[in-house]
Amino acid sequence: MENYDFLIFLAIILLSTKAFGLLTEKVHLPQVVGALLAGIILGPSCLGIVAKTDFLTKTAEIGVIMLMFIAGLDTNINDLKKSGVACFVVALIGVLVPLVLCGGVYYLFYADSFTAKNVLSAAFVGVVFTATSVSITVETLNEMGQLKSRVGNTIIGAAIIDDVLGIIALSVVTSLGGESANPSIVLLKIVLFFVFACVIGFFVHIIFKGMDKNHGQSRRVAVWALAFCLMMSYVAERFFGVADITGSYIAGLILCNITNTKTAIAKKMTVASYILFSPVFFASIGIGTDITGINAGLIVFTIILLVMAVVSKMIGCGLGARVCGLTTKESLNVGIGMVSRGEVAFMAAQKGMDAGLVNPAVFPAIVIAVVGATLLTPVLLKASMTEKAPETANTTA
Repeated sequence: MENYDFLIFLAIILLSTKAFGLLTEKVHLPQVVGALLAGIILGPSCLGIVAKTDFLTKTAEIGVIMLMFIAGLDTNINDLKKSGVACFVVALIGVLVPLVLCGGVYYLFYADSFTAKNVLSAAFVGVVFTATSVSITVETLNEMGQLKSRVGNTIIGAAIIDDVLGIIALSVVTSLGGESANPSIVLLKIVLFFVFACVIGFFVHIIFKGMDKNHGQSRRVAVWALAFCLMMSYVAERFFGVADITGSYIAGLILCNITNTKTAIAKKMTVASYILFSPVFFASIGIGTDITGINAGLIVFTIILLVMAVVSKMIGCGLGARVCGLTTKESLNVGIGMVSRGEVAFMAAQKGMDAGLVNPAVFPAIVIAVVGATLLTPVLLKASMTEKAPETANTTA
């Protein structure tokens, strides 16, 4: 007899993630925090109502692929071009410093010897903390009248580049994590994937561009776009050893500047993701976060990792901003504004655990550090930025 338990589990996940999401939104926190809390409560850490199944795992994988596809669609190539050298330097140093410091903390606590796997595990933890999610930062800056200031524009421009660099870093570490991985072969495959993406992207872009005028708002275009996204995800993982979410992100980038088509696709993808796939993905992270085994050593590791998650962005992005001519005060504010982590961090952490490069026992600490850094960002930013800055479009000194 066929088992239909997955239906009631799915209903419970959707109801609980939405309820907790609304509660966290009431206290000015991202709904994703509520979804994570719902997963933790439903999972083995608390009630034990829902466990990870093959159905939930695959549904969550589709969810993360769609999230990255939407992130690619939402990337503004023109803003990326205009963001300038300052934003690139801020993003680059802001990726390298967390990669080293947060990865170093993991290595010091959990690496018993200098082996390739231990180094890769540390690198993966570092990658988790490279990407910035500025949604909370943008909201805070907007409330303070600082969104269009030099600090605000630098943060937004750097965050766009930050995501791209984070995805590249994730692709490299994921590829190197395979069994008997040869670094030169891995790097060659990554280069070939991006060459492949450029060639395929050129033709796909032309096809969708041709449909943009007469069929840009058609439902069929969204279906074709999703099919393209899934194909790119499959090809990336299957033939090039690159993370499937990299393929989906690139698919979104290919279509991101086709005005009518992009708007229609993003709208339909966001609805599908919001209703089903994203809640399952974030709940699955919470379900997989078993906090029952937390001990004193893990608590110490979590606290230090959280401190490094905050400090590394403040140092990295703040130093980048200072090098590019912003004042010390502005540089500090840029660093604080880039502290917040979000969806990409959770995606990277999940990928690391699936690949066997992140110890499941450490996973709760990573989740807590990501959430903690996100919650601290608006508090620190409001404490640091007390005066309303004049509006300016400049991102460099």
